[in-house]
Amino acid sequence: MQTEFITTKAGQTQKLGELLAEEILADKKSSLKNAKSLLEVGPQKTLIICLSGNLGSGKTTFTQGLLKGLKVKGPYTSPTFVIMKKYKDNIYHFDAYRVSAIDILNLGWNEIISDFKNIIIVEWAERVKKIIPKNALWIKFEWVDEDKRKIIFEK
Repeated sequence: MQTEFITTKAGQTQKLGELLAEEILADKKSSLKNAKSLLEVGPQKTLIICLSGNLGSGKTTFTQGLLKGLKVKGPYTSPTFVIMKKYKDNIYHFDAYRVSAIDILNLGWNEIISDFKNIIIVEWAERVKKIIPKNALWIKFEWVDEDKRKIIFEK
């Protein structure tokens, strides 16, 4: 199943992230029922959002909107050098640009993904695909031109 969006401004890409966050938060309020079924994750499964695409395609911009929508206090920067940031009690943001799957595993990946209350965002997820559970939501970003991005939600 695929859903495709075209954004023409960074603000639109961020807003798309915020809209996903609204679905997730609505889910949390209704005992993880609605958004998880919308995202086809199923009950008692950790929400893992995998972002893939080339440099400059909108992954971090989307994540900024997603984190804002999840009520995380900014600033929102990609954890390229620290590899992982933890926000609030249950929101994790990974950047796999310069690391391997073993590096992510060494940060406690298996424990983090085993808690169904967690929300996990992984930029450059295609680089660590072998450790990503099958039920993850994949969002692919394509740079169309300077202002235009194609964003594809895949399940």
